[in-house]
Amino acid sequence: MRAADLHRQAFDVLVVGGGIIGCGVARDAARRGLRVALFEQDDFGSGTSSGSTRLIHGGLRYLEMLDFALVRLDLREREILLRIAPHLVTPLRFLLPFYRTSAFTRLKMRAGMWLYDGLSYDRSLDGHRMLSPEAAHEAEPRLVREGLQGAASYSDAQAALPERLCIENIVDASQAGAAICNHARVVAAVVSDGRIRGVRVQDLIAQREVEVSARVVVNAAGPWFDRAAGVLQSAARPRVRTTRGIHIACPNPPRNALALPSAVDGRLTFVIPWLGYTWVGTTDIDYEDDPTDVAATPDEVDYLRRSVEPFVGGLGDVLFTNAGVRALVRRDGHASAVTRSHQVIAEQDPVGLVSIIGGKLTGYRAIAEEATQRVCRLLDVHARGTTATEPLPGARAAATEPLLLDEDQRAHLRYLYGTRRVEVLALVEARPELGRRLMPSEPDVLAQVVHAVRHEACERVADFVLRRSRLAFTRHRGRPALGRIASAMREELGWSDLRVAEELAHCRKLLARTDGDAPPDEEQFAEID
Repeated sequence: MRAADLHRQAFDVLVVGGGIIGCGVARDAARRGLRVALFEQDDFGSGTSSGSTRLIHGGLRYLEMLDFALVRLDLREREILLRIAPHLVTPLRFLLPFYRTSAFTRLKMRAGMWLYDGLSYDRSLDGHRMLSPEAAHEAEPRLVREGLQGAASYSDAQAALPERLCIENIVDASQAGAAICNHARVVAAVVSDGRIRGVRVQDLIAQREVEVSARVVVNAAGPWFDRAAGVLQSAARPRVRTTRGIHIACPNPPRNALALPSAVDGRLTFVIPWLGYTWVGTTDIDYEDDPTDVAATPDEVDYLRRSVEPFVGGLGDVLFTNAGVRALVRRDGHASAVTRSHQVIAEQDPVGLVSIIGGKLTGYRAIAEEATQRVCRLLDVHARGTTATEPLPGARAAATEPLLLDEDQRAHLRYLYGTRRVEVLALVEARPELGRRLMPSEPDVLAQVVHAVRHEACERVADFVLRRSRLAFTRHRGRPALGRIASAMREELGWSDLRVAEELAHCRKLLARTDGDAPPDEEQFAEID
C-alpha cells in the first residue's frame, strides 16, 4: 500500500519507523483489532535491523554489567522466537575459548555459565559444558592451539536474515488489516490543543504529501528517533545515543559460533558461521551523522581483523561489509558500556505520542508488546496481545506444497518463506515461466520477485535484492540478476524506461558501498540477458 492512498484517512495508531520494533508494534496492535498504519522512510528493516550481528541471544556481557533483567527478558524472548519463527530463528552453539586467562577468570566464567543457564530456566536448548583444550580444538579446529586453556560451550540462537523477520511481521500486520507503507517519510505532526492528531507524510514513490489522522502516534524510528521527535514534538531534546557497528563477511566459516575477547582492547567480538561465510563483528563507535549514510571504514575492518585473527588465524579476503547504527538510551561513558535496555514513554508534549528508545533485535517482540500495551491504555482498549503464542505467517500450517522446481530450489524457498513458500509455488503453477531462475548459479526464481511486489510491499529493486531475498549476501551480490529483477518489477508496477534505469543505478550504488576487498570478477558480476 502506498502512503498517497491514505490521504485524510483516520487510524487508531500510526507507527513511525519500520525497523523490527516498529514492525512488531504494527503486528501487535493490528492483531488486537486496532486500526493501524505504519510509515517507514526507506524500506522495512533497512536500518539497524539489517546492520545487526544477527543473533538472538541473552548477551553474556550484560551479566558482567549486572543487567540481569535485560538478560532474562532476552532469554525468554529467544525461546518465544524459536517457537513462533522456527524457519527464521535457529539454535546456534557457541564456544567461549580461554587463552592465557587466570584460574580466577575461568572460575568466574564458569559461574557466569551457570547463571546464564539459570536465567534461561525455560530453555529448549542444551545448557553449557566446559571443554578441555583438546575438546575445544576438536569442536573448533580453527582455534589457535597456542595458549588455549579450554572453552565454555553454550547455546543461543541466530536470525540469519532479520530482514525477513521484519517482513514476516508486516505481512501478519497487513493480514490483520494494517496499512503498511514504506518509502514514506513523516514530515510534520498535526497537533491541536496539546494533543497529537496525526501526521503529514511524504510518499517518496508517488512524490505526493498527504495528511493522515490518528488518536495515537508511536515514534519507533530507532537511530532516527531524535530526528523524528524533532518533527513530532515542539521542544524535543536529544534522548538517543547512536553508535556505529560494522561486520565483515569472509570465507571458510567456523563449525561453531565463537565469542572472543578482542586481542586489541578486550571487547567481546563474534566469529560466526553465517550463510556459508565467516561473519565477524562488531565495533561500537559513537556516530553523529545520518544513519542512512553509515558504512564500514578501513580502520574498523582492520580492527576486526586484529581483534580475532590471533585466535582463529587469517580470515582471508573480506567479501563484503555491513554497517548499522544502534539507538541507545542516552548515557555518558564508553559506548560499549551503555545499557541496551529500552524505554517506552507516554509523552505529555504532545499527549498521544508514545516514544520507544533503545532496544535490541532479540527483545523486539516484548518491546513492541509493552509499547502496544501503552497505546491500548491511552485508547482505553482492553484487548490482550497474542504475539507470544501466535506463530508468524511462515510458521503456520499451509496447504499442500505442489512438487514444482527442484529440491534445491524448494529447500531455498523453505528457508526464506517457511510455509509461505506455497504462495510462491502457486505463482509458478499458474505461470510456469515464473519458475525460471534469476541466474543459473542461484536457486531464486522470477516468482519470488512477483510475490515480493504483490505480497511483501517490495517497491524498489534494492528492496528485493537486499531484503526480500538473500541475493545481496552471495559473492556476486545479485548483480547478474538485476536486469531480470527490474524487468519483472516493471511488468508488475508499470515502470518507465527511466524508472528502470534509476532503480538499477540505485541498487548498484548500494551494493558498491558494501563491497569487500576481494578483486571483483567482472565476468561473474556481468548481468545476464
